[in-house]
Amino acid sequence: MTANVLLDCKNIWKLYGAKADSILINNANPDIDTLRAEGVIGAVRAVNVQIMQGEIFVIMGLSGSGKSTLVRCLSRLVEPTTGSINFDGIDLLRATDNELIEIRRKKMGMVFQQFALLPHLTTMENVAFPLDVQGVPKTIREARALEVIELVGLRGRENYYPRQLSGGQQQRVGIARSLVVEPDLWFLDEPFSALDPLIRREMQDEFIRLQNLLKKTIVFITHDFDEAIRLADRIAVMKDGEIEQIADPEQLVLNPATEYVAEFTRHVSRAKVIKAATVMAPIKEGRFSGEVPYDATIEQIAEKVEGSKLPHRVMRSGQAIGQIDSSVVVNILVGRD
Repeated sequence: MTANVLLDCKNIWKLYGAKADSILINNANPDIDTLRAEGVIGAVRAVNVQIMQGEIFVIMGLSGSGKSTLVRCLSRLVEPTTGSINFDGIDLLRATDNELIEIRRKKMGMVFQQFALLPHLTTMENVAFPLDVQGVPKTIREARALEVIELVGLRGRENYYPRQLSGGQQQRVGIARSLVVEPDLWFLDEPFSALDPLIRREMQDEFIRLQNLLKKTIVFITHDFDEAIRLADRIAVMKDGEIEQIADPEQLVLNPATEYVAEFTRHVSRAKVIKAATVMAPIKEGRFSGEVPYDATIEQIAEKVEGSKLPHRVMRSGQAIGQIDSSVVVNILVGRD
């Protein structure tokens, strides 16, 4: 993850109700009870977040927590009540309608839970549709669409209609359509939640593969913590329209900032988030069974380490920075960390 901020959002509020536009004038930071007493719904409240170039930023929360509304505010599909949103040096809240259309056409990609494919168009035509809207010549847009179709593993199904595709294949078409314009920022709102568990896992694997190739900046909404752990560089946990904490998966589980985050992460397997470097011991002279990467999770190295009588060296950039033995791994696996 680089240090370059692509999306910088400050003090974002989205309120609904008769007094939504006036309540913040007299009280810059009303709590949830104050809003409710005034008949105002605080869908998004005082959100500050910076999203870095090349990272996968996951927003989590229970139903009604405000995560989807927040993403729609960030893309200005929903108009925030107040706040500022700076996207790659552009003040989105001051952008004209025509400027927003161009930004969404060329710099933002969006994938939602509902695939929203056009049923009368083939895979090729659905994927090429955003370029068609831009007026790109047919030969160029079809060549670009074919590249993306191959990228998402649908080569050979260019002429299939949506009804001829499985749910997972339809979702791939939706992903390809959003990628064909080569967006700088990619919004995904629970894109896999409608899929059955096996296909969902396959789509997560596909998503990871695509990100390793493309290095997009991604804002991804999910309510599934296992999914978030697999995908996220950082996670934001929301409750009642507010962000309770932003951290990487490991820190979120090990150092929850609030009681709500602690409860939210209580049943997450620590082996899935704790990294070798976090629990390694200082390196000592002696024999070793092998090596493990410093950023590998305990779950990833468990099979290799837990049955070994000798410790494993923990490696970073070709250098041993510590060691880890089977007892540490076993204790985490059984919940004694």
